Amino acid sequence: MFQFIYSQLIRLALPFILVRLWWQGRKAPGLHQDWQHRLGRVPPMSGPVIWVHAVSVGETIAAGPLVRRLLARNLGATILMTAMTDTGLAQARKMFGDKVAYAYAPYDTPGGIRRFLERINPRILVIMETEIWPNMIRQCRRRRVPVFLINARLSERSAVGYERVKGLAAPIMKSITWVAAQAERDAERFRRIGVAASHVEVTGSVKFDVDIPEGVRGAARALRNELGERPVWIAGSTHSGEDPQLLLAHRQILNAHPGALLIIVPRHPERFDSVAELVAKEGLILARRSLDQAPGDAQVYLADTMGELMTLYGASDIAFVGGSLIERGGHNPLEPAAWGIPVFSGPHVFNFETIYERLLADGGVQMVAGTDELADRIGRLMANDDERRAYGERALAVVMKNRGALDRVVEGIIDRV
Repeated sequence: MFQFIYSQLIRLALPFILVRLWWQGRKAPGLHQDWQHRLGRVPPMSGPVIWVHAVSVGETIAAGPLVRRLLARNLGATILMTAMTDTGLAQARKMFGDKVAYAYAPYDTPGGIRRFLERINPRILVIMETEIWPNMIRQCRRRRVPVFLINARLSERSAVGYERVKGLAAPIMKSITWVAAQAERDAERFRRIGVAASHVEVTGSVKFDVDIPEGVRGAARALRNELGERPVWIAGSTHSGEDPQLLLAHRQILNAHPGALLIIVPRHPERFDSVAELVAKEGLILARRSLDQAPGDAQVYLADTMGELMTLYGASDIAFVGGSLIERGGHNPLEPAAWGIPVFSGPHVFNFETIYERLLADGGVQMVAGTDELADRIGRLMANDDERRAYGERALAVVMKNRGALDRVVEGIIDRV
């Protein structure tokens, strides 16, 4: 009954969802491309297919090393990568080119999922993190398609939410073949909401197995040469409400370090122009990467391009990870940590609680409450190269110490296929 009600609600909401997609596509034209995929109308695929679903950019990057390992195994299957966002698919294409197939994931209506599965006929479905869609999972299980939840995390807030709708959640959870949880607390929460205990295993976070290809390293070196010897800090994956705070912090940093450069990387492309306007209103000298403007005399370098965050981290001396000064839950701090640079974050990091706990335990991240503290700490590191390098080395050491989850996940998938 709960599944029926859910499906009917999704059907009723679909026209409004499509109108919203069209509206958003006015500023992000990529959303209009291949929109039929969202109704399950994708080109048919022949032969075995491994379906890897990652909702957006962060999950796509996390899936990258896993997909590379699966490709290296020569499993005789096409890997299909899906995402819900145009930025997620753009990131995947940048990473893999023609080595894998791509599509938007269908909306979770019974008809959309059925059409999608009929056309691709997957051998397995690998879902990154916590993208739990009832019709997607139930229909896969009906077709005897194993469903793997990889790098799975579940906050206490989400677990309580699922417990409130156990009638809907429990049958879905029982349909999951294997949960590869990031930590024991995540595993315990998945068991609480109905996943069979024998189907849950703690593998650790595959994000510690962050992969920096040589091409990215080369691009980072080239950009750093372009930026020069000035101190550079980056604010990655920022959200609305954070940019004014970061620009205020940068003004304070400029008082002590007049040559300092802030690279600001908004999380969503529809915000590029508004952030540029905000920088101009603050009276700071701006250069935009999308316009190939030289950053030489700029005080703020707006990275208004897609798929370059790892390169930009590699060209910086110090990193702040966005989504954390507001209650968004933070983003992945391991990407800058893997470059061996100091990592800063605001207090709101509930989406990455296990990763932050491990970084904090070994001094691999610094948490700040607001603008003044952020400016003060970054300014001090800019003035002390030895201390800055020491913080960066501790961050990298945490990444190296916790590697290995990816091997366990790949073996777990292959053993269960």
